[in-house]
Amino acid sequence: MLRNLLLIVALAAGMIGLGASLAGHRDAAPFAIWGCIIAAAVLVERWRYRSRDATPGGDWQRTEERFVDPESGQTMLVFYNPQTGERRYEQDSRA
Repeated sequence: MLRNLLLIVALAAGMIGLGASLAGHRDAAPFAIWGCIIAAAVLVERWRYRSRDATPGGDWQRTEERFVDPESGQTMLVFYNPQTGERRYEQDSRA
């Protein structure tokens, strides 16, 4: 919810700044630039930390860790790859 609001505000700031810059207001360029940077950061964060639906295969090891996802209320399992140190989260189908 907060991410969506931040994305909307950042896109609005970028568009307003871009429009003001095109209209001849020379001090509006930083407003447009920062709005676009924040919008890009929100989109990259969403892509980078997206959930993975498929069960991890290969060298992934299931850990004993479990937690309740605050957004969905589902119990999540934690998988760990000892080669890369990466962690993945998957819904517990038994819950």
